[in-house]
Amino acid sequence: MIHFSVVKWEKLWWSVSAILCVLSVVAMVVSYSVIGTPLRPSIDFVGGTRLQLELDCNVPGNCDRTLTANQVRQVLEDQNLANSSIQIVGEAQQGLSIRTQTLDVESRTSLEEALIREIGEFDPETAQIDTVGPSIGQELFTSGILALLVSFFGIVVYLSVRFKTDYAIFAIIALLHDALIATGFFAVLGLVNGVEVDTLFLVAVLTIIGFSVNDTVVIYDRIREISKDEHLDTQTMNETVDIAVNQTLTRSINTSVTTLLPLVGIFLFGGETLKYFALALIIGFVAGSYSSIFVASTLLGWWRKMTRKKAIPAS
Repeated sequence: MIHFSVVKWEKLWWSVSAILCVLSVVAMVVSYSVIGTPLRPSIDFVGGTRLQLELDCNVPGNCDRTLTANQVRQVLEDQNLANSSIQIVGEAQQGLSIRTQTLDVESRTSLEEALIREIGEFDPETAQIDTVGPSIGQELFTSGILALLVSFFGIVVYLSVRFKTDYAIFAIIALLHDALIATGFFAVLGLVNGVEVDTLFLVAVLTIIGFSVNDTVVIYDRIREISKDEHLDTQTMNETVDIAVNQTLTRSINTSVTTLLPLVGIFLFGGETLKYFALALIIGFVAGSYSSIFVASTLLGWWRKMTRKKAIPAS
């Protein structure tokens, strides 16, 4: 028995998705106009030196006040590094992340000494310094984009062979929907909070694609099994989509929830390195579950109804 009609509200689902996708595109356009890129790239892609430092609170009076970007910027200007990116991190706002042009050992030492003089002592055990050359950054970016394109191509081929071409097309639309929403969200974070995307973000997008297509394939498989007759009328096609969604709804929800729970734990307690990686996966998995249940299934049903109407000669 059908408990929930997903087809009845298909225009609502499409409208919600369209609004989120448009907002994501707008966010990336605004980001491009402000910083020159749709997303704020980390040194993984553009090259440079990144220093991550945290105040040593074991030193008396060292953590009596929180850090501010203006304090750090003044130090950087004195070191002729005014164009550097500054981000205050940590729950107590006692840590900072600086991304600047590529620095040699002498320049890094000079910068660290200036920061210690003006701001306070830093904990050497938590200090991280990374340097990536611009050519390596470009290579990482190219490899990441290539991986995304290859994954999309592989999914199209797989779904076309297992199902039919129209299944593959609407599955790809759903995957683009998920990736676009996650990307748009990080474009907003880059503008508002200075969050940068790195190679882990590309890994997250690839993972989102794999999760989403798995959910979509399960629903499509049920639609194919139920609709053995290729000449279903409009009403029967609506019922087929609703039945397929309802039969897989519990599985989809359970899979999503059990996947999201550890990701939320990583986001809350996993530290700065994995925090935004987990956040990207959370956003993408939620969008993927939504698109599989409410978008991919209803779009396929709509298309089959439209092609059926065209196939019936006018009386």
